[in-house]
Amino acid sequence: MTVLIGRRTIFPQSPARQGASFATSRATPFYNPTATSTMPDWKLQTLTDDDGQDAEVGAIHKKDEAKLATMGYKQELRRNLGLLQNFGVSFSIVSVVTGVSSLFLFGLTTGGPAVMVWGWVIISFFTLLVGFSMAEICSAYPTSGGTYFWAAKLSSPQSAPFASWITGWFNLLGQVSITTGVAFACADFISTAATIGANYQPNSYKTIAIYAGIIITQGIINTFGVRFLKYLNNISVWWQIFGTLFLVTAVLATAPRPQSSEFVFGTFIDGTGVDGVGWSQRASPVYVAVIGLLMAQYTMTGFDASAHMTEETRNAAMTGPIGIVMSIAVSAVLGWFLILGLLFSIQDYQKTVSSPTGQPVAQIFLDTVGESGAIVLLVIVFGTMFWCGTFAVTSNSRMIYAFCRDGAIPGSKFFHKVDSRLHSPVRTVWLSCALSFMLGLPSLGSQVAFNAATSITTIGLYISYGVPIALRVINADGFVRGPFHLGKLSYPVAITVVVWIGFISIVFCLPQVNPINAQTFNYAPVAVGVVLAYALVFWAVSARKWFTGPVNHVEEERRRRQYLRLGAELASRETRILGKAP
Repeated sequence: MTVLIGRRTIFPQSPARQGASFATSRATPFYNPTATSTMPDWKLQTLTDDDGQDAEVGAIHKKDEAKLATMGYKQELRRNLGLLQNFGVSFSIVSVVTGVSSLFLFGLTTGGPAVMVWGWVIISFFTLLVGFSMAEICSAYPTSGGTYFWAAKLSSPQSAPFASWITGWFNLLGQVSITTGVAFACADFISTAATIGANYQPNSYKTIAIYAGIIITQGIINTFGVRFLKYLNNISVWWQIFGTLFLVTAVLATAPRPQSSEFVFGTFIDGTGVDGVGWSQRASPVYVAVIGLLMAQYTMTGFDASAHMTEETRNAAMTGPIGIVMSIAVSAVLGWFLILGLLFSIQDYQKTVSSPTGQPVAQIFLDTVGESGAIVLLVIVFGTMFWCGTFAVTSNSRMIYAFCRDGAIPGSKFFHKVDSRLHSPVRTVWLSCALSFMLGLPSLGSQVAFNAATSITTIGLYISYGVPIALRVINADGFVRGPFHLGKLSYPVAITVVVWIGFISIVFCLPQVNPINAQTFNYAPVAVGVVLAYALVFWAVSARKWFTGPVNHVEEERRRRQYLRLGAELASRETRILGKAP
């Protein structure tokens, strides 16, 4: 907990007493030259949960809160996460088991093993570059707003509100859709597991019920379990790592006939044609290979969670950036190991892609470890997906909370509230869950719609990553580095990243199945276009008149207190004058 102490007055940081309506309706943008004060008459005092906390940790807390104050924000969230927890949130959301398992069928039919294996290597390399560029910016501006705050800070004062607005809405789209995709995949795998050795027949209504139950459970955990999130995070990290290792070891050790190296590393397969004529015939094998990168790139998303959690992280200017890079690097190695293990364990390609379970990964389990073993491995997969979704809600709710804090979302005054008892942005947790549930309804019963949802996730998030990195290139001279930076490599890496994000944003809007009709159409560009049109129209009609970008709440609070003090002095003076009147 943090309190701001003036020369005479102490007032707590309870959101209920922040005067949120004042801050959002008369907000001072952080880049305003007249509002750059970091409260010279004030100091920050940290009240820790443990009175016996040593002085070194207390100093780190004060440094973090002072840094947050220079960006215009007050400490409202509980700052109790370390490097493992910060890394763990991003690592759990990246969740290689979740991404690979969800799109394994897509990978097998869109390029096949060769594209899956070597595409993963290519995607890992470029994603690591993205992570390094983001980590450098995160080190300079460690705040829950993440990419939309960075976009404003790296823009000119005139363009900052618009850059922040667009980036925030794309990030919101990606954040919500990643929660949707994970919960949908989790529900699908539960339905698959229930059919093994049983007479259970899944249908859309049953899947919707499971889907809703998963999202509600994750919302409850993020509401009431916030004190335990760091412990659940630790469990999630080890579940992801040891679960993946156990899963791969089990299928490789029990596979009756492992596939050849030639099949795994060199086989190209085009199964993109509904009528047998795929895109390699209609266009080019290169086209199939390029759109086949979706499996890897979709998996490698969500690592910006480390940035969104920085206001709850100790030594945030270093811990947040390291969390971003670590989550990508560890996921890259673990994911390649998983892909190789599953591909080597395939017994019959045609049987795997046309499995009655609907899930190639489940068929691999059945062909290697049998029914009982398959259920155990599917429980591991379900666990990774559930933890992934839980922390996706955590990250999503923090991003929405920060966006509402600056008045960018309709109903911001209502949603921008941290529960004083639970120390959690409860209202944005449930807003996140509701939006994710609604976005996922079209995907139920349609693999094409689910693939489109994964494209939406990838495009939305990476555009929101790319905008501040591009602005970092354009306004390189105005960027002040934090303790984590790339030195001379910063500029060339950032340029490479911007080009790569532009490339994949176009690629994942392209048709994935031939021929193109209502059932096979890639709806990703439609969804992205709707969000972009909404943001642009809303901006032109209304938001440009009142949205000023990230708000300097610290300066606003100081000014508000000055107004109150001045009002009290005028009232006292008036009373004295009236008292002297005859």
